[in-house]
Amino acid sequence: MSTGARTSTSIGNRGETVASPAIDTASVTALLERGRTLATPVLRAAVARLAPPMDTVAAYHFGWIDAAGNPSAGDSGKAVRPALALLSAEVAGADPEVGVPGAVAVELVHNFSLLHDDLMDGDEQRRHRDTVWKVHGPAQAILVGDALFALANEILLELGTVDAGRATRRLTLATRKLIDGQAQDISYEHRERVTVEECLEMEGNKTGALLACAVSIGAVLGGADDRTADILEKYGYHLGLAFQAVDDVLGIWGDPEATGKQTWSDLRQRKKSLPVVAALAAGGSASERLAQILAADAKKSETEIADFTEEEFASRAALIEEAGGREWTSQEARRQHATAIAALDEIDMPERIRAQLIALADFVVVRER
Repeated sequence: MSTGARTSTSIGNRGETVASPAIDTASVTALLERGRTLATPVLRAAVARLAPPMDTVAAYHFGWIDAAGNPSAGDSGKAVRPALALLSAEVAGADPEVGVPGAVAVELVHNFSLLHDDLMDGDEQRRHRDTVWKVHGPAQAILVGDALFALANEILLELGTVDAGRATRRLTLATRKLIDGQAQDISYEHRERVTVEECLEMEGNKTGALLACAVSIGAVLGGADDRTADILEKYGYHLGLAFQAVDDVLGIWGDPEATGKQTWSDLRQRKKSLPVVAALAAGGSASERLAQILAADAKKSETEIADFTEEEFASRAALIEEAGGREWTSQEARRQHATAIAALDEIDMPERIRAQLIALADFVVVRER
């Protein structure tokens, strides 16, 4: 079986050689499908515990029903986190089913964050459908998000084991970091300059922390010691940074048909994402022109930004690319990917499991293609 072998190399902006991974499609598809198959029934049962209308609102968010309440086969996400949770149980020598409560708990926290983020960011579309706050109102988006977070802890703690308590502690810590990252993200929108280091810290909190938890929580439920769980978290944290770097590229240049979001999505929200921050830090004429434009944008109202033409957003994206922000971010995704893979060498595990973790990491980095 292919392990996502690297097929080409390129030179990063820092001068180092960066590998370009090739995705093992069959392996990844099987892992994602296994995650959905094992976790979805438990996830549906958890959501069914919610009082009406929160159960219906949550079901809409997950893509199980449409806005009218009819059964739907909507896109409920890639299921990367459940796949990682089940694999991590196998790292500990347990059956993948042992990781299911962890997989479900992480998915509940992830979707709690999506419900709140969509409302805070004003996003009207997710996965090619209207977001919950747009359909059911802001109050329901807040309440259902809170309920999903409570359910996540309930699912773990009702196992009643010492390992479940350890897993819950890791999940709550990851959730706090996720919230810290969202707070940083919002505050950065109102600053003219954010350093690359600040941006990476924010994204490590907002995305890396929960992915790190996903890839350790199954192992903890399977009885793994803290050293093993910590190393798996290291892999997941850097994988999360790679994932977010790719998302940052897609957030500006992604095809709306693929992303389910508006064109120039992150520029519309004035996000200080990695391409923007890297472009501003690069120096040169394009970087200086971009800084002047964004400084002027910061003084504009939300209504004025919303009235921008497609050409105005396109011109900002072109300056970011000319200044090197797009290329730097793509290379950063590959650097973080390489760091994640290297962490796996610190743990003894079956080669089959290692190959599958590598295949999932490769999938995360090549999503942009």
